[in-house]
Amino acid sequence: MGSGSRMPRPRARLVLADGRVFEGTGVGAPGHATGEVVFNTSMTGYQEALTDPSYRGQILTMTYPLQGNYGTNDLMNESNELQVRGFVVREMTDLPSHWQSNATLHTFLARHGIPGIADIDTRALTRHLRSSGVVMGTITRDETPAAALERLHREPDYASLDYVAEVSTRGVYDFADAAVPLATLDGPAPHIVVLDLGVKRNIMRLLRARGCTVTAVPHTTDAETILELRPDGVLMSPGPGDPMLLDHVVATARGLVGRTPLMGICLGHQVLGRVFGATTYKLKFGHRGANHPVRDEATGRVYISAQNHGFAVDGAHLAAAARVSQLHLNDGTVEGLEHRTEPVFTIQYHSEASPGPTDTEFLFDRFIDAVRSPASPAGKARS
Repeated sequence: MGSGSRMPRPRARLVLADGRVFEGTGVGAPGHATGEVVFNTSMTGYQEALTDPSYRGQILTMTYPLQGNYGTNDLMNESNELQVRGFVVREMTDLPSHWQSNATLHTFLARHGIPGIADIDTRALTRHLRSSGVVMGTITRDETPAAALERLHREPDYASLDYVAEVSTRGVYDFADAAVPLATLDGPAPHIVVLDLGVKRNIMRLLRARGCTVTAVPHTTDAETILELRPDGVLMSPGPGDPMLLDHVVATARGLVGRTPLMGICLGHQVLGRVFGATTYKLKFGHRGANHPVRDEATGRVYISAQNHGFAVDGAHLAAAARVSQLHLNDGTVEGLEHRTEPVFTIQYHSEASPGPTDTEFLFDRFIDAVRSPASPAGKARS
């Protein structure tokens, strides 16, 4: 992309809490952006990532050097707003090419009030984060590095805040999407309740495409209130932040085990891990990207998965009723759990992709099979 193909941009800086400074140019909205600086290794899917609630409170760096080449459109949003605090890229084009595009990436960021920085060495930044671990940072256009660092040090640390409270729905609603008609099944449509910890739309789209009616409920909803909705199954969604801050959600999950089929994805997996006696811990730089290999322990089969999380489950102290079902091949972290007797299973990765591979989309079918099984709590109630 030649220099004549883009509009002039103001100077900007990314200042890290450890004192490292990256010089670049400002994109998106003016102003400051402060959050935990993380990186995603996906080659595409920047719009889905920007609108993924699991990125709440973070400054997202894309390691692939060119961003914005296919523009943006409202169909690709995974939530109602941009969730990141800021955005970091090596090169952002002003000349996107895609038949559905209705705005450049720069315009998309600016319209939603999200500051960004381009023209920095994202490879050097990524290597720094891999070596030192993720760190708080700030994007600024109008401060010296010293002034930005002083302001940054007054900000709360990412892990100390409950971001689920920011992204979860405020009320109960039934999900509908005109682009995803409700599939027809033999018998009544299963009713799935999604406990919204920061749900992505594609989770609910895939459930609807499998013939399920879907109801989303706030993160504060207790087990008895959920069961009053007469679910055939409950899905505990992904979301942002530290699962150790979610004791109320753990209590809800504990009250659902044995009373309805359960599927937990990402943060939902970590919450259910806590129900089963496990602890969680913060990873050095997290797993964020669309190329993470996961091995199923029962079959030995390896799947390529999409991931976005900074915390993981420690399976050392699992209760006897649960077992580790999948492991990450790069670092051995826990990627799945299963209850030995109840229809409950979890995955650390995103089987709904958006962005990423669809290798593990079949897990939604597994969940629906459990929901429709005569042996499930809902099946026994129907018989």
